[in-house]
Amino acid sequence: MRGVRIHSARDLRVETVEVTPPGPGEVRIRIAAGGICGSDLHYYQDGGFGVVRVKEPMVLGHEIAGSIAELGEGVSGLAIGQRVAVNPSRPCERCSYCREGLHQHCTDMRFMGSAMRTPHVQGGFRQELTASALQAIPVSDGVSMAEAAMAEPLAVCLHAARIAGPLLGKRVLVTGCGPIGALSILCARLAGAAEIVATDVADAPLATAARMGAAHTINVAKSPESLAPYAVNKGVFDVLFEASGNQAALRGAFDVLRPGAVIVQVGLGGDATLPLNTLVAKELQLRGTFRFDAEFQLAVELMNKGLVDVKPLLTASLPFENAIEAFELAGDRSRAMKVQLTF
Repeated sequence: MRGVRIHSARDLRVETVEVTPPGPGEVRIRIAAGGICGSDLHYYQDGGFGVVRVKEPMVLGHEIAGSIAELGEGVSGLAIGQRVAVNPSRPCERCSYCREGLHQHCTDMRFMGSAMRTPHVQGGFRQELTASALQAIPVSDGVSMAEAAMAEPLAVCLHAARIAGPLLGKRVLVTGCGPIGALSILCARLAGAAEIVATDVADAPLATAARMGAAHTINVAKSPESLAPYAVNKGVFDVLFEASGNQAALRGAFDVLRPGAVIVQVGLGGDATLPLNTLVAKELQLRGTFRFDAEFQLAVELMNKGLVDVKPLLTASLPFENAIEAFELAGDRSRAMKVQLTF
């Protein structure tokens, strides 16, 4: 079969990859759709991110959905032809964190399309892949394969919302309105936030943010002063979802957060310098959030029941043979929100 494999920065190839028959407890999945994530773009544009670098050819992709093509020995509850979203996480189930139910912190995690370990874990941008049956989550007939492939980023944001704590009646600020920021808006709205304000440095993602439920959108590049009214009385926002990974966005939000506010850092970035005096004086709570665990199942259930709509994020679907064109489009924030490959 064929897949989309990264060799080094800007060296993306569509080439033959191995077919692995399913072992006991595994299934072979015929992939239908795969979304290009920010980490996929980092591998393509820069050969990695931070200390994580591509050291050997690796199939990209972890936002994927398809149908069951073959069942391994002992698999029950799934059937040939069944449509599924694929959870890219495969924790070891043996380490101390797995035993505590903190699977996202597994010390021997195998996460699809990741160069964090060597040999790298091959990803899902290929015509077929083999995975644990536990990673295949059935989707309803009313959910398209494109929507099902959005389960992974939705799960990331559901986990971030859980880290934030109760959002009912809260005033929420979201900085950075790429797919993760937009889905954070969706999750905050689902959790009962009273008001959601979104900021970005470009108009196109802000338009999507408004469709996802943001009451107000602010282009801080054009109107940096527009956040100032929210600084009244020591700040008004109860929760910040910082989805840009940019120090300026995080620092700029400190003045508009009320005392005791929760900051959930969703976006990945480099080292940042923070005003610790403000953090202390306003008793702000800075919380990290990493991947997801049970939220993947929840993401699929919410889509199956029609309780969330991710379709406004879906910009384009291109055949996987046109992977380079798709990656170039995905890297252009003025034209794209979520670009997917079809297989």
